[in-house]
Amino acid sequence: MGRVTAKRVVLGVVAAFVVWLVALAVLAFAMAGRQERQTRERLAESLQATVTIGDSDLALVRGRMSIDRLAIRRDDVVGHLAIDVGSVRCELLPLGLALFDRGCTELVIREPRLEISTAALFRVKAPKRTPIHADRIVIDDAQLVFLPSAFAPNLGRIEISIDHAVAGPTVMRTPLSWLFALEELRARFALPAGITVQLDYRAGMLTVTGSLLGSSPVTLPVQLPVAASARDAQEEMKLLVDSAKDIAERVVAKRAEDWLRKKLIP
Repeated sequence: MGRVTAKRVVLGVVAAFVVWLVALAVLAFAMAGRQERQTRERLAESLQATVTIGDSDLALVRGRMSIDRLAIRRDDVVGHLAIDVGSVRCELLPLGLALFDRGCTELVIREPRLEISTAALFRVKAPKRTPIHADRIVIDDAQLVFLPSAFAPNLGRIEISIDHAVAGPTVMRTPLSWLFALEELRARFALPAGITVQLDYRAGMLTVTGSLLGSSPVTLPVQLPVAASARDAQEEMKLLVDSAKDIAERVVAKRAEDWLRKKLIP
């Protein structure tokens, strides 16, 4: 009798598990449209912009949500913002656990294109919904364009090409929030007058190369600002801009120091 009872328990557990998987598949199909709508609404509310999605898919059993051809637009008195993303993949907790925790264990963004005219576009009302968060973010083949009035009017148009970037736990208050948790980066800056700069960042060390810096690269440790010290998206952007200026000044100072050392020490 004991063996029969144990067998029935096992069969009951297996049957319940199969029913749960079937229910998740049906639920994912039913929730897909709502999830896409909520994603559009969350992004629209956060950026005060118009959001469209070409296609999306939700898999609760495997634990994944994917979005293709995401487009975000904002053109008003504040400024111009355009974001196009080839694909977004959010890895969720599997077997329906994403119903209780919808954060991404990994967020993979491919072929994002961003163009922005002013930092004032991030001076928005605090969103009612909690911003999207991810334990790990991977970005491939990104193009970021900051128009002359965006952050550094005296510098002019800035174009950034990101071959590959990896960031740790991030709350996406803005499209650049992942920079606070940056772990790895390969990118190129294109500045006015044909100036280009190559950046390589890993394990807290930044290596910079470019025609203005001479033949040898500049390498220095970088401590990223803490996102938690910013109260909102606007303060996040200010932290990033201030950090970028500080790093640029340190790179120039390091190059000058290296040059003097070579001249003074035979």
